[in-house]
Amino acid sequence: KAARAVNTRLVNGSSVDTPYGLVQVQVAVRDGRIVRATAIDYPRGTDRDVEINSQAIPVLERETVQAQSAAIDTVSGATFTSEGYRTSLQAALDLAHLG
Repeated sequence: KAARAVNTRLVNGSSVDTPYGLVQVQVAVRDGRIVRATAIDYPRGTDRDVEINSQAIPVLERETVQAQSAAIDTVSGATFTSEGYRTSLQAALDLAHLG
């Protein structure tokens, strides 16, 4: 397992300002593939933010790994978070040279 971890790069996308707060995505890349996507910052300033994003963020993260790109769907009810997530994700993928 330790040898595997050495081959995994963590790349942070830009921090994207949305009407509800910042969104930032980190991708873990191994052998040219996205093995994990993590929203390291997202709006959680209100109970409503927490409610929406506790549902939306896991969907966005899962879809990122499945799609292997930023071509993922907007999560219903979380449009601004989804758009910010995609923008930050694309920046991370650009930095990781994954298009």
